[in-house]
Amino acid sequence: MTALMGAGRPLAGVRANRARRASASRKLILAVVAYLIAIIFLLPYAEMVITAMRPPKELLSAGYLPHHWDFSNFTTIWKTGFGTNLNVSLEIAGGATVVVLLVALPAAYYTARHRFRGRGLFLLLVLVTQMFQPAAMLVGIQREFLSFGLPSPVFALILVNAGFNLAFSVWILNAYFSSIPVELEQAAMVDGTGRLGALRQITLPLALPGIVTALIFTFIGAWNEFLVALTLTSAPNQYPLTVAINNYIGQYSVDWGHLFAGSVIATIPVIILFAFIEGKVVSGLTGRGAGRCSPSLGRLRRGDGEVRGDRCGARCADGHRGLIHARFGVGMRA
Repeated sequence: MTALMGAGRPLAGVRANRARRASASRKLILAVVAYLIAIIFLLPYAEMVITAMRPPKELLSAGYLPHHWDFSNFTTIWKTGFGTNLNVSLEIAGGATVVVLLVALPAAYYTARHRFRGRGLFLLLVLVTQMFQPAAMLVGIQREFLSFGLPSPVFALILVNAGFNLAFSVWILNAYFSSIPVELEQAAMVDGTGRLGALRQITLPLALPGIVTALIFTFIGAWNEFLVALTLTSAPNQYPLTVAINNYIGQYSVDWGHLFAGSVIATIPVIILFAFIEGKVVSGLTGRGAGRCSPSLGRLRRGDGEVRGDRCGARCADGHRGLIHARFGVGMRA
């Protein structure tokens, strides 16, 4: 028996070594594939930056890198009114994002917390609006813009972009609010906090990844919108970046230097925004920001104001209940 056990130990060690080598090989292959995919996606941006710094005489040269680097395109582009176009894009994207959050937050919260008649139909209709392409509604949008006498094309574009991105925000926020246990709000209200206070101090902080996800997708959608902006704007000082960059393409010539320099500058605000909130966006898309506790897991004892999470996991007890304790002192005895 002892001999058999001794013979089995080297065999188990060999299998463990093989498993570790196979795991390391898989990780290496995945890393190589990931880097190749990243390079494929980054090459167009690299080409854009390189072309923006090519002298005009080397635009058609065969070499990938220019012999002389020219940064004048990034300085002279501001003399063409590009700064005004940048401000217009910031106004449209920022205004549309604010409008979407002001409308989507209460709509998503109410549909997540209340089971009213027609709730499923309402959410379905919200989703159906995503089926309509902006190109199919251009004529109607233009007629409404003229009929309502809106003060400026920028204001109209804020409303249009908010409408295009509202459905996605309502759906993602509805799913995120639904993943947050209602017992957390009830515990706060037992301690004397109103519903709005519980929403502001408990629910919204837990739903922050979902809110940030809706924010970044709305901002990027409004920032990149071109077709409606081209239809509604008529003066150069009203153009957002997408229309202004397109104007560098003339009927008989193309201003390649300013075209690519403007494209590089247009990507910088989005990159900066995404770099700051990338972690929140990932957790918001994967639904891992708030966690999930079943309503039957945490029990509320109204007699002494103590929240008990006897059967909750460590994440629920340490995360959600800890947040209530920190904010309101629920369950904390004098």
